[in-house]
Amino acid sequence: MSVKPWMRVSSALLAVAWGGNEFTPLLVMYRTVEGYEQVAVDMLLAAYVLGIVPALLVGGPLSDRHGRRALMIPAPILAMVGSILLALGAGSLVLLFVGRVFSGLALGLGMAVGTSWIKELSDRPYEEHPERVSGARRASLSLTAGFALGAVIAATLAQFAPLQTVLPYVINLLICLPAVLLVAGAPETRHASAPHGSLLSDLKIPATRQHRFWFVVAPSAPWVFGCAASSYAILPALMADVVGPDYGIAFSGLMCLVGLGCGFFIQPLGRHLDRDGSIRSLAVGMVAVILGMLTAVAAAATLNIVVVLAASAVLGCGYGLVLVSGLQEVQRIARPDDLAGLTAVFYSLTYVGFFVPMVLALIARFTSYPWLFASGAVIAALCLGVMAYGRRHEVRDLDALEAAAAR
Repeated sequence: MSVKPWMRVSSALLAVAWGGNEFTPLLVMYRTVEGYEQVAVDMLLAAYVLGIVPALLVGGPLSDRHGRRALMIPAPILAMVGSILLALGAGSLVLLFVGRVFSGLALGLGMAVGTSWIKELSDRPYEEHPERVSGARRASLSLTAGFALGAVIAATLAQFAPLQTVLPYVINLLICLPAVLLVAGAPETRHASAPHGSLLSDLKIPATRQHRFWFVVAPSAPWVFGCAASSYAILPALMADVVGPDYGIAFSGLMCLVGLGCGFFIQPLGRHLDRDGSIRSLAVGMVAVILGMLTAVAAAATLNIVVVLAASAVLGCGYGLVLVSGLQEVQRIARPDDLAGLTAVFYSLTYVGFFVPMVLALIARFTSYPWLFASGAVIAALCLGVMAYGRRHEVRDLDALEAAAAR
């Protein structure tokens, strides 16, 4: 049985997402077993953003000009390097930091290039009925599945298996090896073109000038991983004393499963809500973000396991809806020549949210987490207001253009 072209790329995207998130539920382990402070652990969580953002902003535009395969094949290889460094670095903050950066480089390439490649492989001539499928949903589901499986399996092995600081990362090596071979056999959709100028000119993304991107998509983007990080990084840390050291890692894995599982299964709703010109899908996602932050207020105040799991579920729904809706908007706005570039900018904005745990850990010294989550709900509501304003402004501009054309 032959593997469909989009599935080949999806396997690599899943593998690098697995490598990017396998570290997250192990934060409890590094804090309790290795004795690292909470701020240091949160710094390691955010460290891979230092790899993700450059890989996104360079890899995406370059793949638009020079082809997808050449930029995508290195992604699972870099993920393997990251996992090896993490497996070797349990006692060294430096090795863990560098390993996280490599994991970020892999994920950045995978997200920018892989998402665009999957979208192109979901159209003709690679798909007989492209109207029945969504490249954005295929990419976001692959990403979310990798995040969820990597976190849950890493947490299970770290909690119940031997070699708890090594074995979780070995699994990622076994996932990445076949992914390299699969993605190498995927058909190229963007063949390298004649030189267009300097490297700097290759990195320009004309689609970023569009009003809709900055006033509708951008205000929602940081909430993708703002929700995810709140769900499976902040709340498990708050629950560490409640669940105890014997089950702390497993509970962190459960939180990842609940949050990302809800994010996975809610994504088809984003496609049903999506309409050309409307921001309904993104708006519903932002409402879920606000509800998730409010539920997190109750979770942080009570530290009740049921309430905490409920907060993780609602935050996961916000993550899933905003992710798939944002990608749908990006694929609608972008031209073929800058699809990966604009996707890279969108993902870079989403990863602003990954600094939330570190920032909140610093601010929490002066206030409480319930107040911080309540502030998050207010900020999310303001972002929704900016999106509504941006949409109304866009409609007024279109009406003015139509009236001018009629005259």
